[in-house]
Amino acid sequence: MKRWIRTVAAAGLAMASMGAAAADVPARPGVDAPELAALGSYPIGVTDMTLVQPGQLYPLPDGSDPVAADRRLMVKIWYPAGATGTGTTYHTALPGEHGQPVAFDVPGLATRGLPAAKGRFPLVVLAHGASNTPEVMSWLGENLASKGYVVVAPAFADPAISLRTLASLAGPLARRPLDIAFVAAEAQRLARAGKGPLAAADPERTALIGYSMGGYGVLAAAGGRLAPQLAPATRGVLTPFVSGGARAGELKVANLKAVVSISPPRALRDLPLWADGGMTAITAPTLFIVGSQDHVVGYDPGVRTLFRETAHTRRYLLTFREAAHSIALIGAPPGMTNTFWDKDWFEDGVWRKDRLIAVQSHFITAFLDRYVKGDVAKAAYIDGLTTDSDMGMWAAAPAGRYAGYSPGAPASTIWKGFQPSKRAGMSFEVLSPASGRESE
Repeated sequence: MKRWIRTVAAAGLAMASMGAAAADVPARPGVDAPELAALGSYPIGVTDMTLVQPGQLYPLPDGSDPVAADRRLMVKIWYPAGATGTGTTYHTALPGEHGQPVAFDVPGLATRGLPAAKGRFPLVVLAHGASNTPEVMSWLGENLASKGYVVVAPAFADPAISLRTLASLAGPLARRPLDIAFVAAEAQRLARAGKGPLAAADPERTALIGYSMGGYGVLAAAGGRLAPQLAPATRGVLTPFVSGGARAGELKVANLKAVVSISPPRALRDLPLWADGGMTAITAPTLFIVGSQDHVVGYDPGVRTLFRETAHTRRYLLTFREAAHSIALIGAPPGMTNTFWDKDWFEDGVWRKDRLIAVQSHFITAFLDRYVKGDVAKAAYIDGLTTDSDMGMWAAAPAGRYAGYSPGAPASTIWKGFQPSKRAGMSFEVLSPASGRESE
């Protein structure tokens, strides 16, 4: 009898552990997530490959002259699969407080080795922040793959981040625009050739998404003109590519349909990253996402300034009020909760992390579906919203804990796709290239 009780108890603990692990998968939204955060209908596959660009310069963090070497980029590819799988566990690491890597695991929904689903799917390049890895943005890569996107996420292998000196950031500043432009072009080439895991990607429908340093990189790869001051700051690596440089036009990604830039820097200390009027060169629709208390890259001046300056395209700004910089990484894994430094990579001081990434999944899905897939019905989720999420009424909604989603105008002025009691603390703004006037 005792043995039976122990067996049942062990089985119960195992099932509870499995349930907890499943619930902890970052890409799976909670029951209070907005409507479009939900996973799509495709199983998710994942694979890795290496892309090589010969003879590239990289400014080392010790301040020495750049040396030419082949640039080898490991890329993680999430894709819509044609068969179901069992999930995976990603193994990765971020620099600890003293520069040494701290390893941790991330549970995932994707399965290695699954066949790709039939069809051609839009191509997304997903660029992480300084000293990050693709795995800490797996929530977005997996979510988008389930909705019919092929997501290519380079691992940029940055040195350990230090905000104490700009010299330590010279490498990421130099390479992010160059690497993103290269990865996008190479992924498009492999897609056209029908090669390997990128055979299912549609090179004619390309989008760029980046966070922090990656957000800077995707704006540059979308055509944003880089400040001439970046030439000496990157020890000459970006000299041909800054505004007015002989190769400046080479950074712009072809067939670009949309850009998502999360917490991108406008400047680093006194170093401007963009030439005067540099944002006006971006013509693809652009979604900016930021926290109003982001003291790493700034809000206004900062990301909200970039939003206003991107004057030649339709652009959107989602602001999480009182949130700071760490809005786009997964929630802190257990192995990254032992020191303030480690946990601060991941967690916001005010917002729940699962809430932050669910709201971003919702808006990024609506934005990409609208501008990359041409699904005009998704415009209702991003156009015509009240600026302040706290405002709005839905007379037909039952009182109390009602889980239904707002249908949007004209029946409701609560943001479309949000549950009535789960819509506070944000703002959403739209600017049109025709009027230059903020939407109400």
